[in-house]
Amino acid sequence: MINVIYWSGTGNTEAMAEAVVRGIEGAGEECKLIQVGQASVDDVKDFDKVAFGCPAMGAEELEETEMRPFMDSVNELLKGKKVLLFGSYEWADGEWMQTWEEEVQGFGAQIIDAVIAYDAPDDDAIDDCEMAGKALAQA
Repeated sequence: MINVIYWSGTGNTEAMAEAVVRGIEGAGEECKLIQVGQASVDDVKDFDKVAFGCPAMGAEELEETEMRPFMDSVNELLKGKKVLLFGSYEWADGEWMQTWEEEVQGFGAQIIDAVIAYDAPDDDAIDDCEMAGKALAQA
């Protein structure tokens, strides 16, 4: 079982999360799609693989009212886990994803992939999310 935990304000990251789920299920794994406001620490602690999705917000940061506090609560649980990160952005160069990758790796997670999309994810970005979900399932 793989949990896909995400925050989405406009629906862009939600569309990416749904594509990740299709990739995981297409690889024969079960998964659960969870909005971060409904997620608990147990949704990370008890699993070897997890996907997190969040768009860039503010000055290239994670969303600060739900996603940032959630990540702060689970980061120390990521050691040895296989992790997929994804999200969209509409300005700058996607630096938030590199920062997020470094943060998660710093807690000992193995990054399987990190997928970003500019604005609404196009067909290529959706395909990338599906392939990343499949890679996580097979990791």
